[in-house]
Amino acid sequence: MASGQLPSSRRPAGKARLSIGFILARRFTLCAFANFVDVLRLAADEGDRSRQILCEWTVLSDTMSPLASSCGVVIQPHERLGDPGKFDYLVVVGGLMDEIPNLSPEYARYLRQAATLGVPLVGVCTGAFILHRAGLMDGYRCCVSWFHHDDFLEQFDGLQPVSDQIFVVDRDRLTCSGGASSAHLAAFLVEKHVGRAQARKSLHIMIIDEAERAETPQPGIPLDLHTDDPMVKKALLLMQQNIDTPIAIDELSRRLGANRRQLERHFQRTIGMAPTLAYKIMRLEYAEFLLRHTKHSVTEIATSTGFCDSSHFIRAFRERRSMTPMAFRENA
Repeated sequence: MASGQLPSSRRPAGKARLSIGFILARRFTLCAFANFVDVLRLAADEGDRSRQILCEWTVLSDTMSPLASSCGVVIQPHERLGDPGKFDYLVVVGGLMDEIPNLSPEYARYLRQAATLGVPLVGVCTGAFILHRAGLMDGYRCCVSWFHHDDFLEQFDGLQPVSDQIFVVDRDRLTCSGGASSAHLAAFLVEKHVGRAQARKSLHIMIIDEAERAETPQPGIPLDLHTDDPMVKKALLLMQQNIDTPIAIDELSRRLGANRRQLERHFQRTIGMAPTLAYKIMRLEYAEFLLRHTKHSVTEIATSTGFCDSSHFIRAFRERRSMTPMAFRENA
């Protein structure tokens, strides 16, 4: 099967056109699960009646014990692990990194059985880590959130994760970075098996303007800031994780176990600029991403990228791009 191709529905005639089985990791990410399942729910029925007509979804469990998400909200499973062949896809929703090794081995056996039967497997959020730990991602491209890119490289050898797009479809493995990308991956499956109108209806009701394609970029560290220096890499990741509330460089140095002068020397030697400038470039590039891909106001984007007010943001943006944010948006 060529990369990006998926099998047509495995359901008998007269049944739902798309059937999904969910496996939720311990302390799974509720947002990723909710976005995915709500696209199915809204596409499954006319209006907003939530009947499982065109789509079906089932939360699976090895014990039927309630499953707690990372935020504490609990989900009650629908049925025990059984025949994976009755589903069109099995979706593994991951969550907190330190819980990945604690997943019951019954799930790994179930997923391997599904793979043997040819059931496509989907990894959402850190669900890709779970699939790879089960030995089910060898030879596949794999989408990982920019937030967990380095974690993935540290834990799994021999696999290059993709963290510059929102989801990846590689034959019968589908992976996405979580968050809003879960809705876009679900809409991709709904469009394929149920119809484009149903996929667009789901997203519109969820106030998501249009379905994004797989190659839509994740907001990430600008390419000209990439480095092999461990201290600078960790500093850039901390910066990226705190774009909306920037960390002072002295505090950043403290977290890295260095002093400010040491950090500045590492930045100058490896990427040719001070950490303050690198941080500013990162925030402005994220602002460009928001200008291209959202309808947020300039004031909202200024807040999202850690500028004290819109005037400060507009001045900084004009210095970098020789135009205002609104002019950039119009040109983009």
